[in-house]
Amino acid sequence: MNSGDRYAALLALPLREEPLIEAPRHFTELELQAHWFAGDFGRDFVTADGLSVRIVQFGRWNREAGPDFAEAAVAFAGGEPVRGSIELDPQALDWERHGHGANPHYDSVVLHVVFESSRDEFFTRTSEHRHVPQVRIDPTILGAAPALAQPEAKPGRCVAPLAALPEEKVREVLFGAAEFRLRRKAAALSRLSELHGSDEALFQALAATLGYKSNKLPFTLLAQRLPLKFLRKTDAHALLFGVSGFLPAMDLGEFDTPTRTYLRGLWETWWARRAELQRLTLDRELWSFAGQRPANHPQRRLAALAEMIGQWPKIRALSKRTDPRAIQEFFGGLHHEYWDLHYTVSSKPAARPMALVGESRVTEMLTNVFLPLAYARKDPRWESFRELPASLSNRRVEIAALRLFGGRDLGRTLLRSAAMQQGLLQVYEDFCMRDASDCERCAFPTQLAKW
Repeated sequence: MNSGDRYAALLALPLREEPLIEAPRHFTELELQAHWFAGDFGRDFVTADGLSVRIVQFGRWNREAGPDFAEAAVAFAGGEPVRGSIELDPQALDWERHGHGANPHYDSVVLHVVFESSRDEFFTRTSEHRHVPQVRIDPTILGAAPALAQPEAKPGRCVAPLAALPEEKVREVLFGAAEFRLRRKAAALSRLSELHGSDEALFQALAATLGYKSNKLPFTLLAQRLPLKFLRKTDAHALLFGVSGFLPAMDLGEFDTPTRTYLRGLWETWWARRAELQRLTLDRELWSFAGQRPANHPQRRLAALAEMIGQWPKIRALSKRTDPRAIQEFFGGLHHEYWDLHYTVSSKPAARPMALVGESRVTEMLTNVFLPLAYARKDPRWESFRELPASLSNRRVEIAALRLFGGRDLGRTLLRSAAMQQGLLQVYEDFCMRDASDCERCAFPTQLAKW
């Protein structure tokens, strides 16, 4: 039994408690679409009429008027797949509220997916009066949102048993939790590869990582709506900035010469494709700009993603090699003449060049994408995870270290390791965040003795 299996065994405990009150999370329609496209709800369902459904092909984001996903393939009751479109709506009645039933663009829909039940039974029909099978999905299977109030950052009951363990044993426990976490990420990436191909899975995963925590959704949506295969055939900078909503009508005369030249180049391409892609443009409200360092502005991250597309063969090769140092060197050398010196298109030039992808973001790519992919294909090089240093920590990791280790120096030492940070996060989420007894009934301290 490897360390990840041993950690998983710690979770099968009768004494663990769920939070006393767990409020259901509200997902936006775009979030539901992104989770659907990623396969997070699965691919096997039952219609409202009791018919089994299997999503054979999830299709593609539709760039024109009509259903959300085109060119899908759906098998009903074990039969041959039916090609067509899939429409997702928060409520069943949205089909009529949005006029889909009278719109010929929706005649290709073969499956209507809804997420909220209503008291009234609703039958989805096209403008040709064809009945469309309906699947209802409970979005709470994705889990509840974290509580708004952070847990109190105080030492937990596990401080004493962890202090009694040799440091080597403590690291072994946390690496087991980290491997367990890595395994889950590997499974998600494998599912994404199965649905959309290995290149698209890698592209979507790297885009989400560039989005950081606050902009993960819009970056995921961009990668889903503008597939890698499509972007590699065109000007990725222009289409990413256009669909992101960062190219509104503007007077270029108000900008300095480098910015004016850069934006004019983007506009020339975007203007020719805007009518085709306008429907995919993200709302401005999706983007978060608060609390970010200027160098991490989403416009710079989009530029980095566009540059990565231009060097995709190298990124594909790096993914297969899984050499952390080579990956760090590649991203350290990624640059763009304009974005090396600009935070945004409206900012003044910086005094000195900035990294297009910072060291901490490369570490996130390693822990969330490259190493999980190596784990998925059973490449022993994923073990380099043990030696990977952490460039930064975050509040949740620091709270986890405090709860598990109190003020001990070991807790601070462990924060310097990317693997130990991942292990701390996993323990925190599996035990601390699920305990409603102020540590009194948490099983983690007891289970440590069985490791």
